Amino acid sequence: MRRAAIVLAAGAARRFGSDKLSADFLGMPLVHHAIRAARGAPVERVFVVAHPALDTGCWNGAPAVETVRITSAALSDSLRAGLAAARGMDAAFVFLGDMPLVPPAVAARLADRLGGGYAAMPRYEGMPGHPVLLARRAFADVERLQGDAGAGKLLRSRDDIIYDDCSDPHVLADVDRPSDLARLAGQANSA
Repeated sequence: MRRAAIVLAAGAARRFGSDKLSADFLGMPLVHHAIRAARGAPVERVFVVAHPALDTGCWNGAPAVETVRITSAALSDSLRAGLAAARGMDAAFVFLGDMPLVPPAVAARLADRLGGGYAAMPRYEGMPGHPVLLARRAFADVERLQGDAGAGKLLRSRDDIIYDDCSDPHVLADVDRPSDLARLAGQANSA
């Protein structure tokens, strides 16, 4: 099965107050942690959907990392751009650029479990998290989404989603405000 990873990094970060994806987190830009997690997934290629000014870094080696630049901050536009780049793949992971501590083993478990499912996603204490692995048959439905909504509502409406219950709360942990950076850094340093 051919898989790609899409890192969504084009948002406006209104609650953060500045470019959160470039903010320092444990010695590197926040988005670089999400890119590293995507590169660790069982994929051939990684596509970072980013606003024009974001430094997505230089990543040597496989899988290749390519940046898809868009000016829209709407989540649906980012998803469409990422899926267009991943066309031809059998499945695509969706990572969020503001989730720096996604456990490395989660993506491989999702890939193993997807089977004939529409999508696979981790779940912590009953709450769905990220990354999400979309089967190719989900691409067209996700590409029809509009506005600043992700695929959550679509996925909640389906009964063919595969869940991987995990014990790590970081599948839910994103950065919305500067205080979230400090909290997550403290969790990472104490682990």
